[in-house]
Amino acid sequence: MAQINPSILSADFARLADEAEAVRGADWLHVDVMDNHFVPNLTLGVPIVESLARATGTPLDCHLMIEQPDRWAPQYVEAGAGSVTFHVEAAAAPVRLAREIRAKGARASMALRPATPIEPYEDLLPELDMVLIMTVEPGFGGQAFLDIMLPKIRRTRQLIDKHGLDLWLQVDGGVAPATIDACAEAGADVFVAGSAVYGAADPAEAVRALRAQAEAASAEAWWSCKH
Repeated sequence: MAQINPSILSADFARLADEAEAVRGADWLHVDVMDNHFVPNLTLGVPIVESLARATGTPLDCHLMIEQPDRWAPQYVEAGAGSVTFHVEAAAAPVRLAREIRAKGARASMALRPATPIEPYEDLLPELDMVLIMTVEPGFGGQAFLDIMLPKIRRTRQLIDKHGLDLWLQVDGGVAPATIDACAEAGADVFVAGSAVYGAADPAEAVRALRAQAEAASAEAWWSCKH
């Protein structure tokens, strides 16, 4: 089943509790954490995640675009995140980190920048609950979808199937009605959408429409026949 995770990077930061309520029915709420070092942008940190976790019943999917995730990621679990994604390019010990995140009770996810291939990390996949393929360069919302990432999504799905893993495959960046079909057909089943949701007149309806579109595309995809 396709999952839609609205990104609060596209929401009104002065009204985060209301913005979380506006997408009621979403599977997760995607929280982008940036430190102005790993990426050239600065957003929010642990205190905001703590407050947001208290303000919404939608589980939080924290995407850490930060240096030293080995040090900081466990704090986001303690702050209330149900899923924590670290960038493999920044992690010193990704297997140990994934195990620590899981041990604290959250889902562990590994993200890859557009230029980072999935193949060198094949052996890490059993340690994870989700892989995030960035379909834009991380750092800013509202960027155009990079269609050259579609083969990478497909290769990642093939590796997941090869090992028989129950592993979610998330895409983030430029996901919208015009691009979600291609992502689903390539193998993604979790979709982060920012401006496509929060830029809509009815964000909750945008979530429902994107989910229905992704599920229809997935039903006809090469990979879904194997599941």
